[in-house]
Amino acid sequence: MASLLRAAAPGLFSWRGYCSRGSQGELSKGFVESLKAIVGSPHVSTAAAVREHHGQDESIHRCQPPDAVVWPQNVDQVSRLAALCYGQGVPIIPFGTGTGLEGGVCAVQGGVCINLTHMDRITELNTEDFSVVVEPGVTRKALNAHLRNSGLWFTVDPGADASICGMVATGASGTNSVRYGTIRDNVVNLEVVLPDGRLLHTAGQGRHFRKSAAGYNLTGLFVGSEGTLGLITSATLRLHPVPEATVAATCAFPSVQAAVDSTVQILQAAVPVARIEFLDDVTMDACNRHSKLSCAMAPTLFLEFHGSEQALAEQVQHTEAITQQNGASHFSWAKESEERNQLWAARHNAWYALLALSPGCKGYSTDVCVPISRLPEILVQTKEELKTSGLKGGIVGHVGDGNFHCILLVNPDDDEEHHRVTAFTKKLGRRALALHGTCTGEHGIGLGKRQLLQEEIGAVGMETMRQLKVMLDPRSLMNPGKVL
Repeated sequence: MASLLRAAAPGLFSWRGYCSRGSQGELSKGFVESLKAIVGSPHVSTAAAVREHHGQDESIHRCQPPDAVVWPQNVDQVSRLAALCYGQGVPIIPFGTGTGLEGGVCAVQGGVCINLTHMDRITELNTEDFSVVVEPGVTRKALNAHLRNSGLWFTVDPGADASICGMVATGASGTNSVRYGTIRDNVVNLEVVLPDGRLLHTAGQGRHFRKSAAGYNLTGLFVGSEGTLGLITSATLRLHPVPEATVAATCAFPSVQAAVDSTVQILQAAVPVARIEFLDDVTMDACNRHSKLSCAMAPTLFLEFHGSEQALAEQVQHTEAITQQNGASHFSWAKESEERNQLWAARHNAWYALLALSPGCKGYSTDVCVPISRLPEILVQTKEELKTSGLKGGIVGHVGDGNFHCILLVNPDDDEEHHRVTAFTKKLGRRALALHGTCTGEHGIGLGKRQLLQEEIGAVGMETMRQLKVMLDPRSLMNPGKVL
């Protein structure tokens, strides 16, 4: 293995050029015709505007466009595209909705972007087994719309209406994770096209069991792999029953410390809260403006409870007592679905609300996650440092998981501000590591956190990851430059 790793190392970390290329930055005409032969001419584009759209996500990383974009219609076409690209030494970049936050779609070595959004079928729903099978172009909102009359729902809900398989690839989570788990907890099986075109079913074809002890966890290997090990073409997901009753609430606090202390105490009291989200004063101001709310401009918790009417009454009473002990005020309870939907739409749109405070700026979101007991310490310290840094932005967080984000607003033409943002985020990442946390709770490593990953998992961890990469992608053509 060591000799294999050494032999493949140059291909892992440096650009080797394409076979069948014309001038630098262009694929040969014959290669483009081969792409068209697989998916049809209307589903291949080398237009500059299309390539640029596919060379960037919502992060501050600069656009790095692919040389061509293709839209396969089925898994057979994906398999043939992968085999063609791999055989010719052309990098492959998977693309979903482009809502990532770590530069995961940037084509750092050019290549072919495989846009999977045309594969958008929900192919199987097993209501009695609480599972569903979706193609990669299905988004979380489309899936829950399809499930509306089934009595079931898919609980993972990042802020953007991301594609399900994109969520799998980045290890996404969201506001419901404190109760229902992250995407990693809700994926049962994956269909993956490997870099050379072979088709892998990570838990066996068609299987959708509740648990298994059969061999290595191949499904878990591909969750969070960020397109570096293969193309996810189908996901079997775990569903949950729609709760009998739901109630949401907001409450404001005199300080960040009081809000986060309440969070820790609610969790320690074993209140089965379904959602518990933190928004600082800056973010609340932005959400009030953007989403037409009328909440206090103060550190605030958004909460939601699921269960029977009797259980909800007990949960609400217990939570209200804890928050009042910490000085909470401006309680607002939302029982009707329209009120709740408005509240959570505002939370999900916090990214766009903050961006609207500084038109023309780009956003960058930190993503640290720490043990719950260390959350008050790091969040209070981070808020103070954000105030004194001179940077613009707010803080939001899935605080029930110990995960929070500083959403920083960056002038793309101001290099000095960009450097200050980079320094702030690296310092925060290292502070989280010092508290036995992680540099990324749900956004992934992408381009910007590769050094922090090394510091987090150590030399042996990195070597093991590289060995896995070499075994599955010996030519290092799957989304090169990301993670490792």
